[in-house]
Amino acid sequence: MTLHMDAIPPVSAGSSQADGNVALSIRSPGVTTRPAGRRGWQGIGLRPLLPALVACGLLTAGLCHAADDPLSDPAQEKGYFTPATQPDATRFLPPPPQPGTARQATDDHAFTSTRALVGTPRWALATSDADLHQDPLLHAFSCAAGFVIDSAHAPHLAALVHKMDVSEIPDMKSSKAYWHRPRPFVGNSQPICTEADRAHLATSGAYPSGHTMLGWSTALILAELLPDRATAIMQRGRVFGESRIVCGVHWESDVQEGYLMGATEIAALHGNADFRADMDAARSELAALRPTAPKPDQRSCAVEADAAAHSPL
Repeated sequence: MTLHMDAIPPVSAGSSQADGNVALSIRSPGVTTRPAGRRGWQGIGLRPLLPALVACGLLTAGLCHAADDPLSDPAQEKGYFTPATQPDATRFLPPPPQPGTARQATDDHAFTSTRALVGTPRWALATSDADLHQDPLLHAFSCAAGFVIDSAHAPHLAALVHKMDVSEIPDMKSSKAYWHRPRPFVGNSQPICTEADRAHLATSGAYPSGHTMLGWSTALILAELLPDRATAIMQRGRVFGESRIVCGVHWESDVQEGYLMGATEIAALHGNADFRADMDAARSELAALRPTAPKPDQRSCAVEADAAAHSPL
């Protein structure tokens, strides 16, 4: 299921890429699509993994509309920030690219070139990464951590990440409303990896990417808690953001500034004593869990590793 973070007022169509008539499809096992002349997904022989991805739920995750949105109204929950300490991304981020600029041309290219990934394992991973519910978000970092992470066995970590989300979402929502940038698929029929959410997403601003912000923030937290796994964790955080480009619901620049926004939010959170105490509790919890936790599925880890090796940026 896909978690809807942002219910922003409607934005107008204004993207500059060409319209297309490519329908979303989940390909049969053994069939992949990749851009001509690129090594892409066939580089490590991932076509045989497609049946396994179906079994793991990667090819179907996120295609159902989420009726139970645990963060639908975070204003009712108390985060770590106070009004005085909440960062304001409308002041520290640059404005989004304007039509006709070189930056927008780069964004257009990233969107159109990644439509060729429909039906591939990378598309399936982007679909899975669209789900921001607690356990899917934590599980997304299990390969990078080297052991399975879930809320049942890491409740302190789960509570920490949830409160982090609640703290960051107001700034993300206000930024999207401030810039009102249309998403790449608005005004055309190019495929996105969460087709069931197309109508909803078309009404919410693209800039900056909230999924990227939360994914990068989660990566920063886990990298601090598991410093010997920091490189792999931050790499997964990058891939998590890139999934929004592959999915077709964000421009490249939305994602790049989502990384910056997440880093800013986490830096500010370190000034909060409750956040630091919760980090200490989560650190002890993971240290106790790590020796006995099951190992992540290596087929899923192979898909993530190949995604890291073939960045759309």
